Amino acid sequence: MPPKCLDRRPPYDFVMEVTKMSLAPMLNKFFSRNGVGSVTAVCAALNLSPALAQSPILPSAQGNPLLGAPPKPDAKPTPPARPNGIVPLDRIVAIVNNEVITQGELADQMSMVAKNLQKQGTALPPQDALQKQLLERMINDLIQIQEAKETGIKVDDATLDKTLQRIADENSVSMTEFRRLLEQDGIVWSKFREDIRGQVIMSRLREREVDGSVGVTEAEVDTQLALEAREATTDQEYRLAHILVLVPEQATTQQIEVRRKRAMQALSELRRGAEFAQISAQFSDAPDALQGGSLGWRAANRLPAIFVEAINTLTPGETSDILRSPNGFHIVKLLDKRGKNATPAIQQTRGRHILIRNKDGLTDDEARSRLQRLRERIIAGSDFAELAKVHSDDPSSSKGGDLGWMSPGDTVPEFERAMNQLRDNEISQPFQSPFGWHIVQVQERRSEGLSEDRKRAVARNAIRARKADEAYIDWLRQTRDRAFVEYRLEEK
Repeated sequence: MPPKCLDRRPPYDFVMEVTKMSLAPMLNKFFSRNGVGSVTAVCAALNLSPALAQSPILPSAQGNPLLGAPPKPDAKPTPPARPNGIVPLDRIVAIVNNEVITQGELADQMSMVAKNLQKQGTALPPQDALQKQLLERMINDLIQIQEAKETGIKVDDATLDKTLQRIADENSVSMTEFRRLLEQDGIVWSKFREDIRGQVIMSRLREREVDGSVGVTEAEVDTQLALEAREATTDQEYRLAHILVLVPEQATTQQIEVRRKRAMQALSELRRGAEFAQISAQFSDAPDALQGGSLGWRAANRLPAIFVEAINTLTPGETSDILRSPNGFHIVKLLDKRGKNATPAIQQTRGRHILIRNKDGLTDDEARSRLQRLRERIIAGSDFAELAKVHSDDPSSSKGGDLGWMSPGDTVPEFERAMNQLRDNEISQPFQSPFGWHIVQVQERRSEGLSEDRKRAVARNAIRARKADEAYIDWLRQTRDRAFVEYRLEEK
């Protein structure tokens, strides 16, 4: 097993909502390469535990969760004066605790989302319905940001800069080119930075409030493995889309009936031939509503039991009836299904590394330079193991930096990406992870069937991801119920 300094938390699925940005294809590449479902792009960049990961995250996400407010122009043109000389001012459309959302902010988001739905080929819902849906989303985002601020969660500029650099690197463009592409697409750089900051803050909030409290017992793992063994010959993966109509916690009978009728209205529209993505954008309270409700490909063990039971009676293209869960009412559409490999194999890598930790008084440039000199000595003939024993700050230094055999997910994303780019016996350039600066050498690779320990780890991660998804929706509902929200959208 790799040393603890390289251990990575189990991958979760984390749906990221990026339809608020029209640069979705570029960001989708970054998010999807970082491990979805679950590991979100931002999470991967910061070594946060993703949830939403899993499945294709974008179309983008997920992982769960929600982005912050979309980029807005830095300056709006002054509206023309009315005949009486009065210039109309922005107005408040919602009060959320001690902050407000304005009509201008809502209009900016309407414009951005409408633009992206059109790019996806999705018919736009009625304007008033989309406006109310987006306002709800903005309220939920703001409540989460407020919750994070109150509990001291912050993302400094240095962390934000590293996240942005990672996004650019994963898309093989320079930061200058990345910024140019954003601005070419109508996205203001300063607003984009703050939007990404909001994503990371909400990711950290979810990690602390939800993901960190999700536990999986050995009995649950045993049950999961037994179920997989019984279904080994017919195991399937499903590509799904869903609609969720949330029911408030401790809702009255009347409130439940109102939400049930809303779900029935959505189902009625679908039965009449309406596009699922359009109805999702109009009715769904799920974080992925604006991505057509897409959950991507998921094995049965990654789905709630009520979903599995429903889709077993569906053929691709069909939609379920209304499903009831503690969180609300669901509608599920089976888009496609496929068989899983009954005997999965994984590629393992045997490697060794030298780590120089970020210490007081040691700059990044100094750490990088030290490793560069060590790399040159090794290439010139010095023994890697001996140099690791003398210079590495990792516990593996006593073994010459040897990490043993590593499977996907055993190390943090930065380390795994650097290692995967190397040929056998090649030594990497210095690179940074949350633990410091490294050079790594790949010694050999092999393909192995899943060991019993690995099977249990995979099952445990799948259970944790499923439970985290369900817990997040429940936590978000409770957080929303505690907040003070006053609507003023209908006021004129």
